[in-house]
Amino acid sequence: MHRTRTTIVVAALAALALCAPAAHANYRVGISEQNPAVFDQPAWQALKLKRVRYIVPWDYAKYPDQIGEVDAFLNAARAHNQDVLVMFTAHRGCWNGRTYSRSSACKAPSQSKYKSAVSAFRKANSWVKTYAPWNEANHKSQPTATKPSLAASYYSTLRSVCGSKCKVMAADVLDQSDVTKWLKSFLKASKGRGTVWGLHNYKDVNRHRSNGLTGVLKTVPGEVWLTETGGITTFLPSFKTSPSRAASSTKYMFQLADKYDTKRKGYRSKLTRLYVYRWFGESGNWDSGLVNADGTARPALAQFQKYAKSRLK
Repeated sequence: MHRTRTTIVVAALAALALCAPAAHANYRVGISEQNPAVFDQPAWQALKLKRVRYIVPWDYAKYPDQIGEVDAFLNAARAHNQDVLVMFTAHRGCWNGRTYSRSSACKAPSQSKYKSAVSAFRKANSWVKTYAPWNEANHKSQPTATKPSLAASYYSTLRSVCGSKCKVMAADVLDQSDVTKWLKSFLKASKGRGTVWGLHNYKDVNRHRSNGLTGVLKTVPGEVWLTETGGITTFLPSFKTSPSRAASSTKYMFQLADKYDTKRKGYRSKLTRLYVYRWFGESGNWDSGLVNADGTARPALAQFQKYAKSRLK
């Protein structure tokens, strides 16, 4: 009888340990956000986050309104001592949610145009030290979707612009069905270069599985950063609005990260960073915000606060 009780107690303690946040996780947490108002949020300030991801159209400097947006965000991020991960992306307005425009403005830039654009950005923002050459490069919303060799060329170009002064991510991808095939083509084109990789693993997090992440960890060498992830509040028609489901998925997101933040046998990389997209809720068919548009908290924020605090250094 005594042995049985002991077994029950040990099992119960083990179950509690699985549910509790890891005391010393081997990855760091940030927010992916486009709105500089995040830095004025008391809840964000209380978290003392040190990292933020920001997406910039590769040709933004041609448009005064976009220059104003980018400068406003980066100035606010710098004032709050943030390590900003800047990701370049397609010309604004090329993706309508279904198809990618064939207009000349939406064509992938030549290597010379890309180099000129990223060099100008570096010159204007020399304090930014962390980059990705192209956001979600394997998705059909980007001109690199079917051209991993082109994405590899942008990586090479950005590395040459940065030299030893930046940390440059090799490729940033979505966990869609072709992700490992696309990455293998990228690795071949880049001759195996690249030690940091970005992944958007919404499928894993919101369907409580790990296929996307584990596939990438087994494919690429070095470190994987979850550069865009989080619990989805609304994604029509797949996910009807449910703040409680988003909170549950946010909790699972951290549990998944905890599981793969050390290199496992048979894997080529480990998870070392996580950026939740995003702080503010959005209207329309997509919403993964931790708070409502007016800044009031959602259940997912409580989960984020609980798990993020030990992963900030």
